[in-house]
Amino acid sequence: MKFTKLGRAAVVAAAGAVLLSSCAANEAPAGEADASTAPSAASLSGDLAGAGASSMGAAQEAWIAGFQTANPDVNVTYDPAGSGAGREQFIAGGVAFAGSDAYLKDEELEGTFGACVADTVPVELPIYISPIAVIFNVEGVESLNMDAATIAKIFSGQITNWNDEAIASQNPDVELPDATITAVHRSDDSGTTENFTEYLAATAESDWSEGVFETWPAAYGGEGAQGTSGVVDAVTNGTNTIGYADASRAGDLGTVALQVGDEYVPFTAEAAAAAVDASPLVEGRGEGSLAVDLDRTTTEAGVYPLVLVSYAIACSDYTDDATAELVKGYLGYIASAEGQEAGAANAGNAPISDDLREDILAVVDSIQ
Repeated sequence: MKFTKLGRAAVVAAAGAVLLSSCAANEAPAGEADASTAPSAASLSGDLAGAGASSMGAAQEAWIAGFQTANPDVNVTYDPAGSGAGREQFIAGGVAFAGSDAYLKDEELEGTFGACVADTVPVELPIYISPIAVIFNVEGVESLNMDAATIAKIFSGQITNWNDEAIASQNPDVELPDATITAVHRSDDSGTTENFTEYLAATAESDWSEGVFETWPAAYGGEGAQGTSGVVDAVTNGTNTIGYADASRAGDLGTVALQVGDEYVPFTAEAAAAAVDASPLVEGRGEGSLAVDLDRTTTEAGVYPLVLVSYAIACSDYTDDATAELVKGYLGYIASAEGQEAGAANAGNAPISDDLREDILAVVDSIQ
C-alpha cells in the first residue's frame, strides 16, 4: 500500500528537503546521501522524554542507543508505561512524544496538548509494526491452530478446558491435556489489548460480545498482568496458561496460527507487514496523521491480521523550538532505514516499507 494522504508531490518535496539537510550536515559528496536515512542532528543537545507502549520498549532501547551514539549531547528517555499512560502524559505535557499501540481517540483529539501550540493537531506516525502473538504454555505443545471464534470463547470464559472439542478438532495431531485454561490479559490501559479485542470483535462477532476496549473489565475474568513483560511472565511461569503479547516477546512459548480464509497463518514479520500494506488510512484525520485502518477480516493468503501498529504521537507545532528540533531528529532517525533495522534487530518487528518511510519523513520535516 502507498500512503498518500499528503499527496505525492508534497511527500517528494519534503523527503527531498530531508535529504538535502542530511547532505549539508554530514558534508557528504554529491550522490552519496541516502534518502532512506535520517538527517544528521549532530549539533543537537538537550533532554527528550517520551512514554507509552511497552510493546515497542525493546525497539525504543535500540533507537535511543543509536540516536545518542550519533548525538552524544542528547539524552533520550522512554517510559514503557503503556499506551494509555503515554497518551495521558503527552496530553498533559509531561513528555514530548508518546508511543501508542492505538491512534488518538476522537475525544482526545478534541482536547488540548500541553507541549503543543494551541489549536494544532498532533501528528501520528506508524513507526513500529508487529504481529500480536497468542502465546500459551502447555507442556509438550509448541504450536496450535485456532480460528477467531475459539480464541474469543477462551478469553470470554466460554471455553475453559484445553481438550475442548473446539480446540481439539483444529489440532487432531496434538495431544491436549484435560486441564483448566488460565487466560492472562493486560491489567493496565493497553493498546495491545485494544488491538486484540478489535480483532476478536471484527472476526468473531457472534462469540465476542464484549466489544473493543483498552482496559480489561474485571467482570470478564481471567488473570491480569501489568505490561507486556507481565503477561509474558505470567504465561511463562504459569501452567496451562494462554495470553496475548507483542510477538517479539514470545520467546520459547507456544504460539497460535490464526485461521485466515482456508489456511492457518503463523505470525511472522512479513505477514504482519502484509496486513498493513493491505489496509487504507483512517479517514477524517489531520494532515499529519498516517493512522492505518487495519482490515482484520481479510482472507488474503499469507496475511496475519492480528497485528498492531504502534504510533509516535508528537506535536505538529511545539511551544518550545528546541524540543521541536529534538523530536524531529529522533523521529527522523527512527523512521530511517538504519533506525528501523536497529529496532528490528532488537525487537523483531517488521521494518516499515520505503513508501511509508517517505511519507513519515515528510511529516517529520513539517514539525515546527
